[in-house]
Amino acid sequence: MWRALASELQRLAAAVGMSKLLVVDGQQRLTTLTLLLAALRDHLTETGDAESAEGIHAQYLANVYDKGKPAKVLPTQADREAYKAVLTRSPDAGGPDRIGVAYNHFRAKIAAADDPDDPHDLEEIEHAVVHGLAVVVVTAEPGDNAHRIFESLNNTGLQLNQSDLLKNYLFMRLGERGEDVYDTVWLPLEKKLTSDQLELLFWLDLAQRDERAKQSETYAGQQKRLEKLAGPEQIESEVRRIAALGDLLATILDPSREPDPAIRLRLERIRAWGSTTAYPVVMALLARRAAGTATSTQVAAALLTLESYFVRRIVVGRATAGLNRSLLQAVGAVTDAPAVDVALRDYLSRGRRHFATDAQIRGAVGVVAFYWQGRAAQKKLILHWIEGSHGSKEAVDPTRLTIEHVLPQVPTDAARREFAAGLPEDADVRAEHERVVHTLGNLTLTGYNSELSNRPFSAKRSMLADSGLHMNRGVAASETWSVAEIDARGAALAERTIQLWPGPNEGLSGGSDEEPSATRRLVASIVAEIPAGRWTSYGEVALVAGSYPQPVAAIITHLMQGVWRVLQTGGTISPGFRWLDPARTEEPRAYLEAEGLRFDAEGRADTELFVDAAELASLVGLEVPDEAPAWRASDTRPLLAHWQAFFQKVRDLGESTDAVVRYWPSPSTQDAVDVNVGVPGCVVVLSLSSRDPSGVQCSFYVRDDKALFRAVARTL
Repeated sequence: MWRALASELQRLAAAVGMSKLLVVDGQQRLTTLTLLLAALRDHLTETGDAESAEGIHAQYLANVYDKGKPAKVLPTQADREAYKAVLTRSPDAGGPDRIGVAYNHFRAKIAAADDPDDPHDLEEIEHAVVHGLAVVVVTAEPGDNAHRIFESLNNTGLQLNQSDLLKNYLFMRLGERGEDVYDTVWLPLEKKLTSDQLELLFWLDLAQRDERAKQSETYAGQQKRLEKLAGPEQIESEVRRIAALGDLLATILDPSREPDPAIRLRLERIRAWGSTTAYPVVMALLARRAAGTATSTQVAAALLTLESYFVRRIVVGRATAGLNRSLLQAVGAVTDAPAVDVALRDYLSRGRRHFATDAQIRGAVGVVAFYWQGRAAQKKLILHWIEGSHGSKEAVDPTRLTIEHVLPQVPTDAARREFAAGLPEDADVRAEHERVVHTLGNLTLTGYNSELSNRPFSAKRSMLADSGLHMNRGVAASETWSVAEIDARGAALAERTIQLWPGPNEGLSGGSDEEPSATRRLVASIVAEIPAGRWTSYGEVALVAGSYPQPVAAIITHLMQGVWRVLQTGGTISPGFRWLDPARTEEPRAYLEAEGLRFDAEGRADTELFVDAAELASLVGLEVPDEAPAWRASDTRPLLAHWQAFFQKVRDLGESTDAVVRYWPSPSTQDAVDVNVGVPGCVVVLSLSSRDPSGVQCSFYVRDDKALFRAVARTL
């Protein structure tokens, strides 16, 4: 093997003139093989074969004829001293470090394999290694993207970390200054940050210069920038600057390093929020303080503004819309501003950045499905922070808490009756339940979610009263739990949110009239992206818009591009659809078919042409929640066929046995069908659950006859 390796290295040396090369990929393998050679050399020396041992040393381990040159293979600086000890046969070779462990492992294996009665066993080991090794050398030229070259050669292996490439590139450029800079600057940085965190650091540095910088292109972007620096002095200055930024990132990742308690609290919350997109502006704020151009008070206020921005967007249902771009652009707003706190608040208040006003918070709590906004951990954090603001003396472990619906998502008959009792007699109980069940006013935190489950409020109330959480005791103070109580609690939580998290500069944000038009614009932008010849449902649009099907259906009655491509859940055209342009007289189905949409004999659109929420969101450039709401199935198309098959069976069975129902509806791909019973005005509604396709719900309705309704209710 080693003769083959020497031949290959000689060929390479002829091509590059014995230039020092940076190994992009293969450092561990070269180091491991060198340690194996050193172990074989030392074993041969101890067993009396000094000639073979010196041959290995001279050919593969050391530059014996050029004392000023380093060893032929040098590992990263962190392992270098232990590695040199092995190569120079130092008494402390084979220590407890990784290099020493590998060397001792090879020594033990070689000793165990060496049979004193067999003079050729070590030769066989060397022969096996020689013929089992092939060396491929790919040499990158100046300006080549070594990261991309590696990816193309190693697309089935582990991804190369870009921070390792950049570190090697920097120290290759440092030359003789590399050893000292590594010991005094880089090694302390590596002790603070992991390799992945260093890669994040290099990206954050790029993002502060260019908001369009992609983390996947960190190496190429930094290399392009570093190539403009001339000489080791400028490179050393750059390494020291990066290390200073590394101190800031280490504080962001570990807020306990921050001495100022107000800043530390905000950093802890931003860290818990889990959005690295906020890190560039946070780093810019900390850098301003480190440079002495911003006070700790200003930085703490700016970080509170950032926290408020996150929270208020969740409350009004704008968790992700344009968030990344807004935060990356915020870096420029605070870089040179006289007062960073004022500059950040004013920047986030302008334009369409969705920094919700107080009026928008008050208006959203009763209609926005808070439970489905943003990430689950973020919603839990908001509730936890609200709870903490009450200053309870009793410690509550947040890791044991989960979000609980006081009014259950899927209520039992008893829970439904309790909820209905608080509604007017002619109210649509199902619609009212859907409207309020996921709003902020109906949500709390508990450590016994499974025990509460879908019980009625009368059964939950005593458990909530005994809770250690202030918010649960507040809920338990209510004797009943229906729309009035939920709306009242939502309004109270809105005021608490406004108090805890200051809003935008409303003189710049346009005031409270922005949200309705903003919602309409958002829905219009989503509907406009539905491709011709395709269709979607009100529910899918609602999921992308962070709303419910009912309010979305009302919004898209306004004139919008592509509104005719939004159909009912089963793929049928709404009976109430009308062209808003009086000049349009064509049938909606004919127009859709002209666009390429196909319908079956029952007037249902082809499910293969359905655009679900994930595809629709990608077309608009938005995100949908990781967990779909209860009213929307995770994959609608299989359910359409499932529902149709179920209701076909219902019709077949009903027509063969029924003596009361005179007419059975045609099979439907919608999630519910109405069956008119023999008594006029009485309807049975059969519903299939979106979350559990095996669950069937049967509801009985009496329409427009209160006396009959009361008579029926008395019999239940």
